[in-house]
Amino acid sequence: MKTLVVSNRGQVTLPAAMRKRLGIKGGDVVIVEDRGNEIVLKPGVVLELELYTDAQIAQWDDDDKLDDGERKRIVDAFGGT
Repeated sequence: MKTLVVSNRGQVTLPAAMRKRLGIKGGDVVIVEDRGNEIVLKPGVVLELELYTDAQIAQWDDDDKLDDGERKRIVDAFGGT
């Protein structure tokens, strides 16, 4: 347990040993959670997301379509009608 001082701007400095143990470096993201009378800080992770256009999704759907022969073979393999 450490006692930290909050600056006039609401900032706190995490002790170097704690940052090192948790792998937190300058510019990293942390998650803050309000638990009633407690504040919990956890290391966060930012994942880069790739966004796809409607045209790309439509192309994948088209590429995944089964022809009649493939559909029949699969349905027959599972005993369907």
